[in-house]
Amino acid sequence: MRLTKDVPWQDRMRAMLRMPVAERPAPEKEQRHEDDTGPAVPRVLDLTLRIGELLLAGGEGAEDVEAAMFAVCRSYGLDRCEPNVTFTLLSVSHQPSLVEDPVTASRTVRRRGTDYTRLAAVFRLVDDLSDPENHITLEEAYRRLAEIRRNRHPYPTWVLTTASGLLAGSASLLVGGDLIVFVAAMLGAMLGDRLAWLCSSRGLPEFYQFAVAAMPPAAVGVALTLTHVDVEASAVITGGLFALLPGRALVAGVQDGLTGFYITASARLLEVMYFFVSIVAGVLVVLYFGVQMGAKLNPDAALGTGDDPVVQIIASMALSLAFAVLLQQERSTVLAVTLNGGVAWSVYGAMHYAGDISPVASTAVAAGLVGLFGQLMSRYRFASALPYTTAAIGPLLPGSATYFGLLGSRRARWTGSGLPVQGRGAGDGHRHRGEPGVGDLAALPEGAGRGDRGGPPGGEADARLLTGAPARTRAPLRGPARRSWSPGPAQ
Repeated sequence: MRLTKDVPWQDRMRAMLRMPVAERPAPEKEQRHEDDTGPAVPRVLDLTLRIGELLLAGGEGAEDVEAAMFAVCRSYGLDRCEPNVTFTLLSVSHQPSLVEDPVTASRTVRRRGTDYTRLAAVFRLVDDLSDPENHITLEEAYRRLAEIRRNRHPYPTWVLTTASGLLAGSASLLVGGDLIVFVAAMLGAMLGDRLAWLCSSRGLPEFYQFAVAAMPPAAVGVALTLTHVDVEASAVITGGLFALLPGRALVAGVQDGLTGFYITASARLLEVMYFFVSIVAGVLVVLYFGVQMGAKLNPDAALGTGDDPVVQIIASMALSLAFAVLLQQERSTVLAVTLNGGVAWSVYGAMHYAGDISPVASTAVAAGLVGLFGQLMSRYRFASALPYTTAAIGPLLPGSATYFGLLGSRRARWTGSGLPVQGRGAGDGHRHRGEPGVGDLAALPEGAGRGDRGGPPGGEADARLLTGAPARTRAPLRGPARRSWSPGPAQ
């Protein structure tokens, strides 16, 4: 890797981080301070940690966070710096020379939120700091960082709620739904989003927020079945749940694993598992009562696809657009990622449906094109690749395949008392007359949510629903969980 100045700073910093400390080139002595005593090391390390905290909390990969922290240290002339990033802890160590004691600082990331607009602003700050032609003092860097923290989200709450509904409706079209299914899934997802906000205002952990948000789509599907409306109720439930599935966390976890940050990758993937489990717990509660009321659902019926390729492409683009809004992306990047999502789905459809190629190979090629576009745009704009890839790759993630794969992992029959018991396996080819199909949902994992703030199931939820959040946390209230989904092609 060349270390010339025309190479993006991300590539230069990654290359130097892989070098032994003794072989790294010395940083240029830029005059970024008022006197000749040099920058204050503790303040530089504090600024580095604060920048890394915003990046890691915003969903950036661990490798890029380390590269940004290393770039900030070198921009202020600190040689022999070693940043270290895990899922919840940031640390950086600076040793002035071999005979001096190192100075180490750390910072814990306790809250996470999805805001790619803030992520892009932090990248611009790091890019300006890394440019030798810019002379940014520590005070100016702190001021810009404070402005980034204070900036409001680019989209109001009602836009986010509408985007959540559009996302669910578009996903229902991708699994073979019609206009009625689109409207039903949209209404269910919007209601779930509002309930999640209500739970967050009461101080409930995200464990319960996701479980509560998953109930309205399932309730809408059950209601349509009980009223004998001629629609695919399973498509309504599936489309509504796509707005909750953790596509962003899954992409970040895979990225960390591929770049060698296995501890962080394991933590992110464990978080994904908890998200899935939380969603399934909410759905099971609604479907259990639905079965007791006489609803007979067949989840396998949602495994179809639409017949009109134009509708599918438009739905995939609308899906990517809604996903980008939920990720709080800058308006200047929304159009590009929307078109990229449509191209990705077109490539997948041409290879799988028209060319009869394996869905795995088709998805791999389409996802590769999405990643290539994101990397090219990130290098062109010296920005993060996440705003150009995460939302565009959404239609390709195996949301429906994963969902129904879990349904078919093992079958269960509902006894007369309504309690699930172990039944025949999904692959044995047997299906009993009168078996409602929703019993398959019992095969999904138990429990749910993000375990970093969750307590014992039940007790904390009951207490907070009755008493609300503690007085010291009412102002400001904790923001709700921003859910990013992972819709996928019906397979």
